[in-house]
Amino acid sequence: MKSNVRCWTLPAAAPLIATLWLSGCATVSSDARQPCPPVVEYSAAEQTRAADEVETLPESAAVVAMLSDYAVLRDQARTCR
Repeated sequence: MKSNVRCWTLPAAAPLIATLWLSGCATVSSDARQPCPPVVEYSAAEQTRAADEVETLPESAAVVAMLSDYAVLRDQARTCR
């Protein structure tokens, strides 16, 4: 009876080729750089008017917390550039 074990074993180079072939995909970064969001520039007059309007609001107003979050987002967008 002939042995057919050799028919079922991969050549020694096959795992190496498969590893090299699969690792070629790993060199490409899947994290595409997102474009920075635009930051709207406000004039000094607009900023002064907005500050005056915010000062009239109570500290517990929801808009005050939202404006604080907006300021953080604007800072992050500026550093993105």
